[in-house]
Amino acid sequence: MRRAPRLTTCSACRLETEMKKIIVIAAVLLAAGAGWWFYSHKKVSGKSPFQPVTARRGDITEIVDTTGDVEPFNRVVVKPGVGGRVDRLLVEEGDKVQRGQILAYLSSTDRVAIMDAARAKGPDELAKWEDTYKPTPVLSPLDGTVILRGVVQGQTIDTATQMFALSDDLIVVAQVDESDIGRIKEKQRAVITLDAYPGKKTEGTVFQILHEGVSVSNVITYNVKIRPDRVPANFKSEMSANIKVIINRKKGVVLLPITAITENPDGTRSVYKRAEGAKKPEPVKITTGIEDGENAEILSGVDEGETVYYRGYVPQQASASSSPFMPSGPGAGKSSTATNRAARRFQ
Repeated sequence: MRRAPRLTTCSACRLETEMKKIIVIAAVLLAAGAGWWFYSHKKVSGKSPFQPVTARRGDITEIVDTTGDVEPFNRVVVKPGVGGRVDRLLVEEGDKVQRGQILAYLSSTDRVAIMDAARAKGPDELAKWEDTYKPTPVLSPLDGTVILRGVVQGQTIDTATQMFALSDDLIVVAQVDESDIGRIKEKQRAVITLDAYPGKKTEGTVFQILHEGVSVSNVITYNVKIRPDRVPANFKSEMSANIKVIINRKKGVVLLPITAITENPDGTRSVYKRAEGAKKPEPVKITTGIEDGENAEILSGVDEGETVYYRGYVPQQASASSSPFMPSGPGAGKSSTATNRAARRFQ
C-alpha cells in the first residue's frame, strides 16, 4: 500500500505565504470598496448645509430667568412675657390679625398653682380666684398674618417658647447669578410662577437688591426682593417660585432666531446672505439689540422680509444604491424633500 506524499518544510512555508497574500489582498479590496461606496453615497445624497429663515417684525422682551422663594418681608416671633401654661388660643395659622389683638391667654406659674388649688376646693372657690387673678393676654405686635402656631392649649411654656410667628407681608426673594445682577434694577417688573401652581402667574416689582452675595457650590448669587402687586391666597411662606425679571421690552422690531446668527472671533456677529447671482450665501456683518433666549433684535444688516441662511443640521438622504456592508430596511431610499427644497439652489 502506497503512502500519501508528505509535504516538505519548504512546501508548507510557500503555502503559508500564499495564504497571507490572499488575506492582505482581500482586506485591501474590502477597504477600497467601502471607501468607494461612502464617497459615491456622499456625492449622491449630500445636501447643502444652509437652511433659510426670513426676518420678521415682532415684539421682544429681554428677561433674567431665575428662581426664588416666598418669604415674609418682616417675620416676627411672639414669645410669652412670663412662663406658665397656655389657657386659650384665639387664632390659627393663616388668620389675619391687627396690632394689639389678643392672640392667646396664659397663666403664669403662680396663677397655675393658685387655680389648681382653687379647683380642688370647688367651683365657687375657683370662680372667686378666676375673677381676682386674671390670665395674661398675649398680644400681636403688628398687622399681618399668622404663619406659625407653635403651642397647643394646656401646654407648659417658658419665656423662650415660640408661641406664634407673624408676617406683615409676603414677598418673593429671587436668587440672581452674579453674571446677571448688573442688569437688575429697582422698579423693574417681574412675573412670578409658583411651582405648586404652574398655571397661575403673579406680577410684581423689584424693590430691593441686597449687596451681600451668597456662595453655593462656588456660584455667587444675590438676593433680589420682589413685592407682588397683590398677594394671592395661594401664596405661602417658603414656597418655591420661578421668576422672570423684565429687563427691556421692544415692539415692532426686526427679529431673527439666534441660531441664524454667527459669532465671529473678533466679537462681531454676522449672518449668511445670498447676493444676486451668487451660488452660495456669504457672511454679512450685522448689529443686534436685545435678546430673549430664542430671538434677537436686528438693528442693522438685515431688513424685514429678507431671507438669510444658517448652517443647520440636514439629515443625509439615502441614495439609490445601498451599502454592501450595511443591512437595508423597507424604508431605505425614502427622502424628505421639504427640508432641503430651499437649499437646493446652492448645490
